[in-house]
Amino acid sequence: MIDNSYLLGLFGQSTSWGGGAAVATPKVKTQPTPPWENARQTPQSDLLRSALAGRSLIDGQAARLDLPGASADYGKLFSLYQGLASLAAMADRAGGKSVPSTELALLNKRFDAGLTEVSGWLSQAGFDAFNLVQGTSSSLSKSTAAVARDTSKSLTGVIHEGAATDPVAAFQGDVQFRITVGKLEQTVHVDIDLNDMGAQTRSLTNVLGFINGKLEDAGVQARIGREMIPAEERSIKVGDKTVALPSGPDRWALLVRGSSVETLQFSAPATADAVYVTQGTASGNQLLKFTDGAVPSGAGIGETHWVDGRLAQDGLPEGISAIRASATDADGNVWLVADLSEGLGNQPIKGTSDVALMKFDSAGRLVFSRALGAADQASGYALAISDDGRVAVAGSVTGALDNGVAGANRGLSDSFVTVFNLKGEEQWTQRRGAAAADEATAVTFGPGGTVYVAGRAQSAMIGASAQGGWDGYLQGFSQQQAYPTAPITGGLQFTTQFGTAGEDSVASIAVDGSNLYAAGVENGRAVVRHYELNGAGQPTLLGMRDLGAMSGEIAGIAVSDGRVIVAGTTRNENLAAGATVNTAHSGGGDAFVLSMDGDLSAGGDRLTFHGGAGDDTVADVKVHDGKVWITGVADRPLGGLPEDPTMAYLSRIDPTSGVVEWTRTWKGAGDQAVTGTIAVASGGASILDRLGLPTGVIAQGDSKQLTAATSLRVGDRFYVADSNGRSRAVTIEARDTLQTLARKIEQASNMQLRVTVASEGGEVSGKDGETTLTMGGFQRLSIQARDGREGAVLRAGESGRDALAGLGLSPGFVGKTSGADTKKTYGIQLSGNLNLSGLEAAKAAGEAILAAMKVVRDAYRDLSPQNAVKKPVGQAPAYMTARIANYQAALNRLTGG
Repeated sequence: MIDNSYLLGLFGQSTSWGGGAAVATPKVKTQPTPPWENARQTPQSDLLRSALAGRSLIDGQAARLDLPGASADYGKLFSLYQGLASLAAMADRAGGKSVPSTELALLNKRFDAGLTEVSGWLSQAGFDAFNLVQGTSSSLSKSTAAVARDTSKSLTGVIHEGAATDPVAAFQGDVQFRITVGKLEQTVHVDIDLNDMGAQTRSLTNVLGFINGKLEDAGVQARIGREMIPAEERSIKVGDKTVALPSGPDRWALLVRGSSVETLQFSAPATADAVYVTQGTASGNQLLKFTDGAVPSGAGIGETHWVDGRLAQDGLPEGISAIRASATDADGNVWLVADLSEGLGNQPIKGTSDVALMKFDSAGRLVFSRALGAADQASGYALAISDDGRVAVAGSVTGALDNGVAGANRGLSDSFVTVFNLKGEEQWTQRRGAAAADEATAVTFGPGGTVYVAGRAQSAMIGASAQGGWDGYLQGFSQQQAYPTAPITGGLQFTTQFGTAGEDSVASIAVDGSNLYAAGVENGRAVVRHYELNGAGQPTLLGMRDLGAMSGEIAGIAVSDGRVIVAGTTRNENLAAGATVNTAHSGGGDAFVLSMDGDLSAGGDRLTFHGGAGDDTVADVKVHDGKVWITGVADRPLGGLPEDPTMAYLSRIDPTSGVVEWTRTWKGAGDQAVTGTIAVASGGASILDRLGLPTGVIAQGDSKQLTAATSLRVGDRFYVADSNGRSRAVTIEARDTLQTLARKIEQASNMQLRVTVASEGGEVSGKDGETTLTMGGFQRLSIQARDGREGAVLRAGESGRDALAGLGLSPGFVGKTSGADTKKTYGIQLSGNLNLSGLEAAKAAGEAILAAMKVVRDAYRDLSPQNAVKKPVGQAPAYMTARIANYQAALNRLTGG
């Protein structure tokens, strides 16, 4: 008698009926042998050699199946596995010791091409028994990028601790200010003088009642309320245990309640100049606000390391790795340029680092941030604000920026300059690079709106000639617009390159009328260049001045009343030999301020050194009303280690007399205080600082354009593939919002997906018919399959222009993930940002590749007939139909049927 169970086993089937006498049956082969079994593994050295030779990583014809009639899915899985193994071999080699730089560059290039190949192959593969996508599998996908909703409420910092009926220190003394309310047809001024309260206790309850009474009498809707801020949790360490302490007293902030039909602006009759300093401490980055004493100052609630003259201390957002430039605008707002190691809040970055332009009001509150949108890496070095409110940012970018273009060499940096309008919306960007590395380190506006950019380059910039080593360069850009509604573009006017055969750089530039000055270090010597600008903005070199051995750094250059002022750090006590020295060098590295005639002649030089016997640095310099403000690290012991304590300083110096008119020093958290930049605002300090209120119009909303609110750039894109495998591109345009993008995604999915704009946070402000009105909070994309539809696959855009990364959306399948008639979906999470640029990057890439290889092995195991847990629904796959037919033919032969 023939044992049917043995015959069924030949075809991967099973039966519950028994046979006759026991028969020794061989182990039945139900799956082809996978390539990860030792006998079939390709040596890693062979994979590496083949990959570096430029051969395709995935070869569908090379996969050998040793089980006749096996599903084609096996062949595809094995081909993919071999491709991933090749990527893993490259990552392993790049993470090894003493890999030559030329080989590492080739590994990185081939790895990037291999990722692109794997991604493209996956998008076209198609599996019968399951889905395999690059990314994740989920029934709902939400973007981590979000766009802020408009709100007419504005919350200040904490101004009071204690009960609402207790006297508030910030309200004591002479407190006078004006609230200006702009309405559709008129402007209403409401003057507030707390002296008019008489002997009444100046508590939150009483003062706010007094102010709101004035506002009501003026017939405006605006009101000022209060909001309790939860006290910070406190604890103390006792031995090995952490003991919780009682919460502190109630903390209160002011809540300005505006209206959608009114604008609000605060001002004060008595003002003084404000100086903003950024600093890094052991607990994070901070924005400090100082005044020279004309406005009373005091330590704010929760502030640390206060010194007389400081008005505020505000923490900056997490994710900032460096701050290199700051400036103020005509309304007293503070602008910063920062490097990001991660996204700010609801604004993910696309690469490993990016540049952010951040705007803060005079009270230190973030108004908005703008990410450059680099696909790989970027650094910001310079910032300038024009008289008409335009903002220019300059720096370096490595990898792609616009439309996936990565420059002459993807692994080397290029210079860039971006100009924004008053709303912080990008107007134009120019990327100008040499064949070798280059970076823009200075930017300013000139006559006619020309943007001047300076920096350094290791080879010839386009339109110029190299001098050898690192050279300095100067470029000019003009702005064009074909017609009023046309896009604004920037065009290169000229490039000039200069320097020595050694290492040269430009630290700062300044424009005064038709004169342009550039200060830098050329072959170790401090050099100032003077150019004359013609009517078209083209420069002619009039002269240059060698100030002597630098032995330090130049922090900045400015022009005041025809005098050229240069400041920085030097160990050279004979800098600018022959100058009149106001204050002598004190040893170590000293700060210096040098004032020269506009033609750079030496006769009228005035030199001031500033510092102690240790090392003093100048991180930044600003010239305001003829006085020089400098900041840095003060008198650090010679030979100090990075972890040693540091003391920060801020000083104002008269460049002619050398008199230090005002100075402060302070410590920071962990005894580390390292300042970064300075910005000065005329009349930016007043009684409003004590109240936490900003000067200028309070912003009630921000741009809703995705290119402003996220790190997306015009031309970024991703793909949506419907259930038929048809893939359509979704491309970002200049005026796209969440709403327009949602519609694009639905159309690209052939209406398989339902995309909504989901609101989070905020509060209901009223109703318009059946529509609930909400203000505040954020909105983000929410994607799911439509009822009765399978869903679709989101696929990343090409390397350098992937919009999914900027939206914070994961590539992969979005749709039904459960149910008897639902195919299982496996996700291989391989980010397009993986690279082999360094040891850490290679390690991360290797771990991601190994995780992807495990997914392939999981899919293989689940294909095994023994692991099938669901009855097939619908038509059987072709390989199963063939197997059943073979089984039936065998039965017919054995039974004579």
